[in-house]
Amino acid sequence: MIYLDNAATTFKKPVNVIEAINHALTSYGNSGRGAHKASLDSGRMIYETREKISSFFGSSDPSKVIFTSNATEGLNIVLFGLFKSGDHVISTVTEHNSVLRPLYKMEKERGLSLDFVGIDECGRLKYNEFEEYIRPNTRAIVVNHISNVSGEIADIEYISKIAGANNLYLIVDASQSAGSIDIDMEKMGIDILCFTGHKALFGPGGTGGIVLNKDIMIDTFKVGGSGVQSFNKEQPGEYPTRLEAGTLNIMGIAGLGAGIDFINEVGIKNIHKKEMYLLKRLYEGTVDIEGIRYYMDCDELKKPSENIWHGSILSMNIEGIYSGDFADCLGQDYDIATRAGAHCAPLIHEAFKTKETGMVRFSFSYFNTEEEIDTAIKAIKEIVK
Repeated sequence: MIYLDNAATTFKKPVNVIEAINHALTSYGNSGRGAHKASLDSGRMIYETREKISSFFGSSDPSKVIFTSNATEGLNIVLFGLFKSGDHVISTVTEHNSVLRPLYKMEKERGLSLDFVGIDECGRLKYNEFEEYIRPNTRAIVVNHISNVSGEIADIEYISKIAGANNLYLIVDASQSAGSIDIDMEKMGIDILCFTGHKALFGPGGTGGIVLNKDIMIDTFKVGGSGVQSFNKEQPGEYPTRLEAGTLNIMGIAGLGAGIDFINEVGIKNIHKKEMYLLKRLYEGTVDIEGIRYYMDCDELKKPSENIWHGSILSMNIEGIYSGDFADCLGQDYDIATRAGAHCAPLIHEAFKTKETGMVRFSFSYFNTEEEIDTAIKAIKEIVK
């Protein structure tokens, strides 16, 4: 199989990730639930992984790295734990349902008010709208770092200046960017980052987290066993225990830490450069197809691959071919995995006017090859013919 659905999850994992999970399965006990070697070793690994994540994202305090099962859980914890009745939040039409549905739920149940920054025909955010939407009761800006549909990268530094000048929290969904491009929370002005482990971080499913870069108190999302303060009737108030009730995904965290080790060894810039080379190769091999449309700023692809600033996503449609049929042909006839449809991001499809047709999304990994891209190009041309 040629796997070009890495924006959903990376299919090929580094060997060291597999080895780390196997080691955890055969060596670690329950962290914080005993003083024996298996428990202590587990606790050390988990703390070391917090340190790796904190350093990887340019945050200063490993205790403010909270493990979750994925970015969706992290975003739910943050959004439901921060906002109250009467608050106003600014977000964007590029958001995934992991942001939209919590916001809509709070709009309905808490009276939260919302505004969404739009995009232009290439998927670029209309940055002037951020300031236009600010109200006296605005609490935060929630933004998707890389769109999982268009691959457009948001200018976080620009948005953070607006947030900082207006005393707003900047909450970033890094599901597509974590592991693909450099993120430095301190330099970029990010207050809260939510990430998932199973995509560009090369970790296993069921991993993710929240990274706080300020002393922000988020209401507890769940309560229960913590391994400490057992006679306290309330969940301990200190991070990370405040938001980590119950046994952690020890094997998953071990794999996530190994994924970060792999990225640090290869170099995140080298990973991004290769992904952009593959993206550009697919674009150049298909651009002459009659009726093809790409949902990105294609001028970006005229640059050398090391200078392309884009997520590792190329979404397209071909006139006269429904996206689901297109992806089915690729999968059934050529064993090429892609993703068709709405990609859990309804507002951006409304903006692109692809609500009825959807799109076919090709997404790339460091482990994809030139030969795989060339095979995909040939397949696309044959399907169209």
